Amino acid sequence: MILYGISTCDTCKRALKSLQAAGKDVTFRDIRATPLTEAEIATIVHEFGDLAVNKQSTTYRAFNDFLKASDPEAQIAAQPTVMKRPIIHDGTRWYLGWDSATEAALTS
Repeated sequence: MILYGISTCDTCKRALKSLQAAGKDVTFRDIRATPLTEAEIATIVHEFGDLAVNKQSTTYRAFNDFLKASDPEAQIAAQPTVMKRPIIHDGTRWYLGWDSATEAALTS
């Protein structure tokens, strides 16, 4: 299982801690330290579409009009921290964010 996020994100920390406590083998991928490849960004955007971009974030709000009008792939490539976090891939299925439904699905 891979958890994509950033090391300073509290939600990513909570998700990682919960998954490890449930005995899951989790690889944490800090997208700031190890940026996503074009193929990884394309896969994530294919899976989640516009939802992959956190439009409420300060990073997104700081984008210029051109970047705001760009496709999600360009937005994530330009500034990886604009990606909604965490994104989790369990090997077969993708999950966006960390809520009670995602936690229940991955820790049970």
